[in-house]
Amino acid sequence: MSNTDHYTYRITWSAEDQEFVGLCAEFPALSWLDASAAAALEGVITLVSSVVREMLAVGEIPPIPIAEKNFSGKLVLRMPPEQHRRLATLALEEGVSLNRYLCSRLAG
Repeated sequence: MSNTDHYTYRITWSAEDQEFVGLCAEFPALSWLDASAAAALEGVITLVSSVVREMLAVGEIPPIPIAEKNFSGKLVLRMPPEQHRRLATLALEEGVSLNRYLCSRLAG
């Protein structure tokens, strides 16, 4: 059974709606709008809890919270050969492996 407190929540401002939006990464189709950030967070948590209860009631399995998933640290990435060559060249010019170069670029 999923603990909805362990899901990944985020609050952001919506310029279009002129309100805060509460989001849950594990349920990308759900959101909650409110005038205050705290209320938007409370709203999306309540909404997710309700959806999880409904899923369990009909025998569906809710998503596993990202925080509870195990990640290997390995990622297979497909790209065009020209892009692979360009990135390998940039890594070589910096004197690092392609893996280290890509990790540093992804870290920002």
